[in-house]
Formats: sequence, C-alpha cells, structure tokens
Amino acid sequence: MFNNADMQKGDATMQQNYPTAERRARLTEVLTQLPESERVDAILVSNLVNVRYLTGFTGSNGSVIVWSDVADRGDDAVATDGRYTAQIGEQAPDLLAVIDRDTPPALLSFAADVRATAGAPGLRLGVEAHTMTIAGFAALRTVADERGVELVPLTDTVERLREVKDAGEVDSITSACAIADDALAALIDRGGIAPGRTEREVARDLEWEMFARGADAIAFETIVAAGANSAIPHHRPTDAALQVSDLVKMDFGAVRGGYHSDMTRTFVLGEPHDWQREIYDIVEAAQRAGREALIAGADLAAVDAAARTVIADAGYGQYYVHGLGHGVGLQIHERPGIGAAASGTLPDGATVTVEPGIYLPGRGGVRIEDTLVVTDARPRLLTTTPKAFRVL
Repeated sequence: MFNNADMQKGDATMQQNYPTAERRARLTEVLTQLPESERVDAILVSNLVNVRYLTGFTGSNGSVIVWSDVADRGDDAVATDGRYTAQIGEQAPDLLAVIDRDTPPALLSFAADVRATAGAPGLRLGVEAHTMTIAGFAALRTVADERGVELVPLTDTVERLREVKDAGEVDSITSACAIADDALAALIDRGGIAPGRTEREVARDLEWEMFARGADAIAFETIVAAGANSAIPHHRPTDAALQVSDLVKMDFGAVRGGYHSDMTRTFVLGEPHDWQREIYDIVEAAQRAGREALIAGADLAAVDAAARTVIADAGYGQYYVHGLGHGVGLQIHERPGIGAAASGTLPDGATVTVEPGIYLPGRGGVRIEDTLVVTDARPRLLTTTPKAFRVL
C-alpha cells in the first residue's frame, strides 16, 4: 500500500478539492441510513463504472472501499494492479492506494487491518451483490472467513446515487449532446443521408463526424434503419440502400469525458406518404407530452403514461413496444427507468431520455428521442436538433 500524493490520512481539506470526494461523502451518508439488516462499517465497490464515479480512476482493474463512519473516511482506499500505479496517483490522488492484482480481497484485508489497528470489534463489509460474480463472491468469502469479516450483500447502492448528476456531469453530457447535434447537422448539410447510400455507410459517416468534433467514443452501436427496417426498434445497420420515400430512423450518441448522449431523429427521403406523416405527428405529440410530464417528483409510470396514452388514443398502442426512457450518464442506460412497470419518482437533477415510437412491421417506424435534465419546473433540453417533420 502507498499513500497517494503523500496525503495525510483524514486530510479533509485536500479531499474537498476533488469532486469525487463529495460523491463518497454522499455514499457515506447513504450507508448510515440503510436498514439495520444492511448496516455496514464500509462498502467494497468493485463495479468499474461505480469505481470511476467514486474515484475518477478509469483503469480496467480496480475497486474502492468507502467507510460509513465520517471519522474513518481518511482510510477510504482504491486498489488496482501495478500497471496503473502512476495512473491511480494522477486520477485518484486524494485516496489511499493499495497495489494488488486481486483488488477485492486486497481491500478486504486492508479494511480488516484498519479495524484491528483501531482496536474495533469485527467488520461488516458491504459488497455489490448485483454485479459481483458467484466465483468472485466465493473467493472473497474465503478471505473474509479467514479475517473474521462478515459480508453483507447490497444492491444498487451507488447506482441510486448516480441518478442525480452534479454540475460537472451535466456539463460533460451537454458536451456529448452538442457533438451529436453538430455531427448530424454536418452529415445532412453535405448530403450524407440520400437515396442509394447504405445504412452502414450513413452510420459510419455519422460516427466519423462525431469523432471529428471531439467525441471520445460513440455512445453505443449507431442505429440507421431505412424503409421497413425502421420498424425494428434496435435495428443494426446493413448494406441495405436507402430509397426514395423511405423513413430513415437514426439513433446515436457521443461520449465525452466518460459521459454519454442519446438522440433519435426520423426523416423521410423524398415525397412522404400520408401514413408516414400521420405516425410521425402522433409520435411527436407523444414525445412532447412525455417531456412536459418530466418534472422532479413525478411518478415514473405516470410520465410513461403521459406519452403512451397519446399513442394508444390514436389507435397505435400495440405498436409502441418499449418504455419511454432511461437515465443517461457514465452508461448509456442507467437508473431511473421510465416505463409502464416502473416504480418510484423522478429525482431532481436526473438526466434522462424521452423516446416514444410507433413501429409498423413490414412498413416502417418513427422514434423521436431527446436527452434532458430533470428540474422542479420545465426540463432542460440537451439535444437541440429540431423535431419537426423533415423531408431530406
């Protein structure tokens, strides 16, 4: 073990200089409020996305331990292997560092040593039961039994924290959305969405435009679906050529600073058919209703219903086959989920999508999607490409 940046254990002033320290402080608060059966002395976080959220460390091997007692916070520690010794010092300098390839057992032993040194009785250690493998848990339990540590399975403890985005996170998502908006505009301006081009060509060109504008990565496999393929919600681009009068559905996003954007727009090539304009207008109205229902404290299922009712009342309910939206952040799909079976309410500061659709098998489909920040009033729209019916 070494001490990052020679920081003194418990140096609160230094810890406050890092935004991730505030996230760990929030996690400590959550741990103190768990039901008695789940109360722990510390939590061992091994999901790499959650490790990044809590520490800033982006390596491919890592875990972090966060204590539930504020007095112990100086012993919060991050573990990784020797490949990342320099990187962990740069990205997580406010944490103690443990260098060991098998990071969860190493941190468990570290925590047990901290308790023993302090003369504290026993150790109840929370673990991420929803992401840890059976084999990984079994190996950890072996070490826990040897050290007299009780393991307490916890679920979605950090994920619930991640629902509410801080200012830096919103800035990163906003940048990712702007990259996607600008890339689509550039592709349209140069005639990149046109009859004769293939779905795959359009998708790769759109991705190139995002990279050219500073994307670190694409947010997920870009969807370009033309003609009858647009009726497949998550169609993968093929060598099918775009044709005149096709609906062209495009679902895509960029990654900036680790954070994702998500947007869908649907166009028509050439003269549209009446049925295409009809379903587009219905989806646009449903998407507007969903956005208007997006208020902090709103019931998740009720937000979904606001959009779904528009489509159902128009007679197309059976052709809307997925939920209204999902959280967006370090992952493209995060909490909260907005759907008919969802439970809970929208937290103030969540960043979510609103993406209703109508999909007519063998004919075509329309989806319109934005990424927005939830507030206690009107949501803040982050994807700004116009949603009006557009013929290319």
